[in-house]
Amino acid sequence: MLSYSDLQRYGIELGIHKTGVAAVNGIARDHLNEWLQRGYQGQMSYMERNQEKRLNPGELLPGARSIISIFVNYHQEEQLPELDGVISKYARSVDYHTVLKDMLHDLAKTLHGEEAESLTRRQRAQVYRVFVDSAPVMEKHWATEAGIGWQGKHSNIITREYGSWGFLGEIITVEEFDQYSIEVPDLCGTCTACIDACPTQAITEPYVVDGSKCISYATIELDSTEDIPNDLQENMDSWIFGCDICQDVCPWNRFAKQSEVQSFIPIADLKDGGVPDFSRMDDEAFKEIFGATPLDRPGLKGLKRNQAVRH
Repeated sequence: MLSYSDLQRYGIELGIHKTGVAAVNGIARDHLNEWLQRGYQGQMSYMERNQEKRLNPGELLPGARSIISIFVNYHQEEQLPELDGVISKYARSVDYHTVLKDMLHDLAKTLHGEEAESLTRRQRAQVYRVFVDSAPVMEKHWATEAGIGWQGKHSNIITREYGSWGFLGEIITVEEFDQYSIEVPDLCGTCTACIDACPTQAITEPYVVDGSKCISYATIELDSTEDIPNDLQENMDSWIFGCDICQDVCPWNRFAKQSEVQSFIPIADLKDGGVPDFSRMDDEAFKEIFGATPLDRPGLKGLKRNQAVRH
């Protein structure tokens, strides 16, 4: 049996801002099915696949008993006017997947102790598995279950201590804990700031986002060979990667704090040089500068398309 107090202590030592754990249980499929039936996934077909794994963590790790969730603050207090409203704050540094996976693997090894050290990589994968957007894990559901925060009306996880500027990651383990986290209540109240501010009305109702109407979807997920729909183009303003509007207006982000994680400082080419003209860049230069950042997701072709419709 693993110790909840050890989990909290190790998380702090590793620079993880919030750590929690929930007992494994199934997730009701009704909400996911309704969201998919409405077509809110757009071209994100991966949301339609592996539904059993998405709803039942035991399908990802047989014998799973606990899910550890972490929240790592990435907020940067320095204002960068050339980037604000153009490139989402989370995408200005190195890819967070690598940073969080290293943290999670260190946390898992430390938590499972000598037992984990003596196992091969394949054997460890039968005891615990680490995830950062790498499998069909309902990360926001588990973050709320683990007491990290609550899911805001914009669907992002909000914390009392840091607001919503944070990355999520998970460890699924076959081990039980001597104590589990207490779920945090929803503290959005009657506030509708995020709903009111969304320029594409992607937040169709509180806690429900039509992904296919979201600027982040249009600039990141939409195939780079396809044109962005006219109704989205008309409301994209200057965004070419992602969108921060619903988080920028959230009152809870008054509590945002500067992240101590050095990896989340914007790369020099963006911080000092601003947004480049991607139409003048070739693939080799793009990969050299942005290959290790989230901007590599839509690729040079996608960013050229996005920048061409920038208002």
